[in-house]
Amino acid sequence: MSSAEFSRPVPLTGDLVALEPLGPQHVEGLRAVVAEDDLWRTWYTRVPAPDGVAAEVERRLALQAAGAMAPWALRRRDTGAVCGVTTFMAPAPADRRLEIGSTWLAPSAQGTGVNAEAKLLLLGRAFDDLGCIAVEFRTHWHNHQSRTAIARLGAKQDGVLRNHVVWPDGSLRDTVVFSVLDSEWPAVRSGLQHRLRRRGVR
Repeated sequence: MSSAEFSRPVPLTGDLVALEPLGPQHVEGLRAVVAEDDLWRTWYTRVPAPDGVAAEVERRLALQAAGAMAPWALRRRDTGAVCGVTTFMAPAPADRRLEIGSTWLAPSAQGTGVNAEAKLLLLGRAFDDLGCIAVEFRTHWHNHQSRTAIARLGAKQDGVLRNHVVWPDGSLRDTVVFSVLDSEWPAVRSGLQHRLRRRGVR
């Protein structure tokens, strides 16, 4: 599979959420997302302030053009509102792997099943369409909510990269690395589908 295909954000649609190729048309909606409950002030994530959203969208689109990222906007199907962003990062077609990350989700969409269904769609794209043998997730050591959510997907923790990243405030980020292997994907898919059925999503 080519690098261009790994960095192409095809539309993905579920019952709860639609993943749309990110574009300038999503900027206003994403400004509302990062402003909700001051999401952008969360110290252990890199979420832009409302006035920095346009530049962040441009940055992601430039990475997509360079073949280094596939960015999506997340839109709730019940309200039609933009509720976050997510990406394929670090595409490695020769090694048949990539990372799902640079995700932020509106607080009002958290705990609704939107994240679980979005990950189901993204993992399906990675394993079933792109033929990946491994998909990685990374998060800040102190982002316990993210670590719990990733583990609930069925991903396994590979390890912790100590003093991995220098944060904008000068603090050091320990990065927790998780992954799902192609051999694990059928069970992970079944687990996510079961979670969504319990929420009444077919």
